[in-house]
Formats: sequence, C-alpha cells, structure tokens
Amino acid sequence: MAGVALLLDLLKRSQGFSTQSLHSHSLFSATVAASAAAASIAAGRPFASRAIFGDGGLFSIAYCDAGASAELNADYVPDLRSASKDAFYHDSIKYRTKEYPIQLKPLFSAFGLKALGMTSLRSFLLFYLPLLEPRPPVEDDDDFLQDVPEERPTDLVTPFQNSVKQIIRETSVVTIRRVLERLAVQYVSPRMAWKLLKDVPKSARRKANRGMPTLLYFYSVSRTTFRGHLLGVAASWLVQIVIEIYRCFIRKSNSGNEEVDIRVKFGHFRKKVYGTLVKCSASLVFASIGAGIGALFHPSTGQWIGCALGDFAGPIIVVVCFEKLHMDI
Repeated sequence: MAGVALLLDLLKRSQGFSTQSLHSHSLFSATVAASAAAASIAAGRPFASRAIFGDGGLFSIAYCDAGASAELNADYVPDLRSASKDAFYHDSIKYRTKEYPIQLKPLFSAFGLKALGMTSLRSFLLFYLPLLEPRPPVEDDDDFLQDVPEERPTDLVTPFQNSVKQIIRETSVVTIRRVLERLAVQYVSPRMAWKLLKDVPKSARRKANRGMPTLLYFYSVSRTTFRGHLLGVAASWLVQIVIEIYRCFIRKSNSGNEEVDIRVKFGHFRKKVYGTLVKCSASLVFASIGAGIGALFHPSTGQWIGCALGDFAGPIIVVVCFEKLHMDI
C-alpha cells in the first residue's frame, strides 16, 4: 500500500504527463489500489471465513459468469435463479399436505323431520301398494258361480304393523351406523376414519375431474364405495342379528311346543347368522360394483343409483344362486 501511494505521488509531480494521461493513470492506479486493498483484506481472513462472508470470490465469480454467459448462450448455461430453484425446490413442495376433514352427522339424524318422513313414506308405500293391485273380474256364468270364492275384507292392520316394524328397523340401522362412525373416529387412524366417512358421490365427482382411465376410474369408485358403504352394511347386519336373537330365543312359538331343545334353537340361529352374513356381504360387493358402473355414466347421480340397485339386487342374486345349487341360506 505504501509503495502504491508513493507511485501516485511521483506521477502527480512529474512534468511530462498531460492531464488526460494523468487522469487515465489515476483511474488505473485507483483500480489497482482497490484490487490491492481487497487482496490484502481477503488475505487477512482464512479461506473458510471468506466462503462464509461471501468475499471468497467463488460465489461472486459464479454469479457474474452465469449472468454473462446467459446472454451469450442461454441454452447451455442456466440462469442462477432457475438453477437455484431446481436445486433447492422439490416437486413435492408444490402439493399441500393432504388433510382428512371428518364431519360427523348428528347421532339421532334418523329421527329428523325430513329423514323420518321419507322413511315412513317409503315403508307405508312398500306394504300398502300391493293392496291396490287390480283383481280380475268374475264372469257371470252359472257354471262357475259355485266356485267363486267369498270376498274377504281387506286387511289394513297387518300392513300397518309391518310398516311400523320397517320404520323401526331403518331408524335403528341409521342410528347404529352413527355409533359405529363415532367408534371409528375414536379407535382408528384419521386417514382410515376419513375413508369410512367419506361422501362417496362427491369423491366420485372429484375422481372424474382428474381424467383417469376408464378402468382405473371404475376401480377407484368401487373401492371408495366399498369403504363408504361398509359401516352401513355392518349396522344392518347387527340389527338383523338382534332380530334373529329375538325370534329364536325370546319370542314364543305358535306351534304349541314350548320346550324345544336348546340345540335346535342354536342350530337355527347359526343358520340365520350365516345367511345374514352372506346376504350383507353380497349387498356390499354388488353395491360397490354397481356404483362403479353407474359412475361411468354420471359421476355422482350414477354412483348413487348404481349403489342403491346393487344393494337391492345383491341378496336376491345370492338367494337365487343358492337355490340353484340346492343349498339352504
């Protein structure tokens, strides 16, 4: 540094240099002085601290070279911003952490005004509509007058009793399902509980928006329906088991033989439990398949209709198949 300052002083006192040359030489000398000062400061620090504080020269030179080279050939030398983005950002950062929103319905939702009204209307129509079937007219022929059966009054009490029993059964199934949902939230993982409580028609609509292949979409909707319909089928199976316990062990038989062997009762009960399990399993499987087929036509409405049809047709198909094989169920 002392040598550089002395050199500048000699240049100023010299008579042979013009003002322009002095200006140019002073710029040159200033550049040299700045370089020497930077070199002296850099030499005063170890290599590790220079890398930390940013004046080691490596990072600055890389930045400058990247900027200059990008202007010349941008295809081969990437920009520093894009390079750092590729180095420090992964594709997984683009996606948010998947959340599992669990929304429990009220425990006694089956006894709401709308739900109870729809259940009552469906039950009464199920047992009273067969009474409205038209009967064939009786021909006025003397030869057949003796064979005409007597007209009996229409029994309106038995359909009413069956309708009330059906209403109790359906409300019990829905209530037990709400209990199972709360047990699932309490004792299984949040991810599995979310899958069991998922709104399947909305899930089918979301899957349709992803542009899946047809076979993969059918499989995904069927699997989601299987999980979402599992608690409902389990609740129906539990209610039916309670009904069979009442019929086999509590209700008095009309045959007059009150002292029936307990082994016979348990055998009959075991057969009923097996038949109920097979029917409920068939209902679950066919509901899942029907939902997958229906979702191919319409994501939400088709899934709901296919699930309802499969739930209704599954036990009937199983009963017919068992009858063809001469097996009791």
